[in-house]
Amino acid sequence: MAQTRNKKAATEKNIKEILDKVRPYIVMHGGDVNLVGVEDGIVTLFISGACSHCRMADMTYNTLVAGLLHDEVSGIKDIVITK
Repeated sequence: MAQTRNKKAATEKNIKEILDKVRPYIVMHGGDVNLVGVEDGIVTLFISGACSHCRMADMTYNTLVAGLLHDEVSGIKDIVITK
């Protein structure tokens, strides 16, 4: 069980580091993104600010952010965006 918690914590840390790398670009457009949680390989992100109303946000998050997360973090099955 401790090993599972350690793996989850490491996964969350990796995701947060990736989000920190892309955040400056998102903030430039008046938005922000935060990790809500990871459960059974499902990553939930919360987008706010201008991103929550932008038609291009889905493309940005589904292509750029999701692509980076899938490439850099093992075990991700899906990414859910909440507003």
